[in-house]
Amino acid sequence: MTLNLRMAWRNLWRHKRRTWLTVTAMIFSNVLLVFMISLQFGSYEMMIVNTLQTFSGHLQVQAAGYQDNPRLRTSIPAIESLAQALQQTLRETLPGARAAPRAAAFALASSERRSFAIQLVGVQPSAEPGVSTLPGLVTSGRYLRDGGDPEIVIGSVMSRNLKAGVGDEITLLGAGRDGSFAAGVVTVVGVFDSGSADMDRGIAEVPLDWFQDAFAMADHGNTIAIAVERLADVPPAVRVAAAMASARGDEAGSLLVLDWNDLYPGLRQAIQADLFSGWFMYGVLIFLVAFSVLNTQLMSVLERTREFGVISALGIRPRKLAALVMLETAQMALIGLGVGLLLGWLVAQYFNVHGFSYPGMEQIAERYNLPGEMYPRVTLGTLLLGPSVVFAFCLLAAIYPAVRLFRLRPVEAMRAA
Repeated sequence: MTLNLRMAWRNLWRHKRRTWLTVTAMIFSNVLLVFMISLQFGSYEMMIVNTLQTFSGHLQVQAAGYQDNPRLRTSIPAIESLAQALQQTLRETLPGARAAPRAAAFALASSERRSFAIQLVGVQPSAEPGVSTLPGLVTSGRYLRDGGDPEIVIGSVMSRNLKAGVGDEITLLGAGRDGSFAAGVVTVVGVFDSGSADMDRGIAEVPLDWFQDAFAMADHGNTIAIAVERLADVPPAVRVAAAMASARGDEAGSLLVLDWNDLYPGLRQAIQADLFSGWFMYGVLIFLVAFSVLNTQLMSVLERTREFGVISALGIRPRKLAALVMLETAQMALIGLGVGLLLGWLVAQYFNVHGFSYPGMEQIAERYNLPGEMYPRVTLGTLLLGPSVVFAFCLLAAIYPAVRLFRLRPVEAMRAA
């Protein structure tokens, strides 16, 4: 085996220029794949985290059926005590976990001049900053305070639509949980700007205590939003929350735990579509590299036809000659993989520290309340995925030149010029 490796290595450098061109193509493709895949998965993580942190949390506990048909009556009893118990239990294994109870209903919001339909969300002001960034996005006035006072924070678009600002009063009309007429007058204490026009137009928050009184909810609520420190903490958090929800099932009815995949199926589908289009482009690059390897090895085999004929005449079997060609390809691919992986890691690690941006990205990011820079996600998977595929396709490309040697006829091969 050692002799075969030495022979394969020497054969590689018979034509140094051709070998270096092929190896350089492998290195370039591996560097590009490592960086692009790391950046792609980093952008997905940024997109998911920013979407979830703004309002929904990483997962939610809901009454069965609420996700498909969000009715006020589909509620969870003693929701504040359940949220507190959930947070305490989650923190035993996930110290950074936070939970916040909520209730939500559709209502008609009226100012002195205009009226609009909105989604009114009752929140616990002291717990909400742990699961949502909205409290920190208040650009005018302040956020809600505990105590159940009749106050409200609204989005910037809603503020313009209603022509209501901090200090103005808004009348809310809706239907209570028991079917009664729900109404109340609240004072605008803050205006937030989330960067999402839909959220700034349609969502307003009031204290949960006031919401429960106005909408005849008693101690009920509709959802418990849960936030964790990392996306990797979501699966264990789901298991813990599901166990608690199951234990409360007999008392509170059927409860479900939904992670971000269930809460935002459109986000998951968008990521899958982008991943598919990305891999289509990566596939073109990998195909070009594999074709380069095929061309190099086929030329090498054709040039050594006479040599292979002599070796075959001496009794060397075709499978050993084919194995020699495959070893040559494997050595080239290993050089490309090793050097490309190292350089790709260095590039990805640099931008993981300093961030990556392109002209115009900061303006776009500011518009949607996103960071102005993207950070590659440098993991073992993102590092090895692209180079491993390139390595495999390079070996596949060498199969055809190697198989040709099984059809080699020694006498005809020795006569070849």
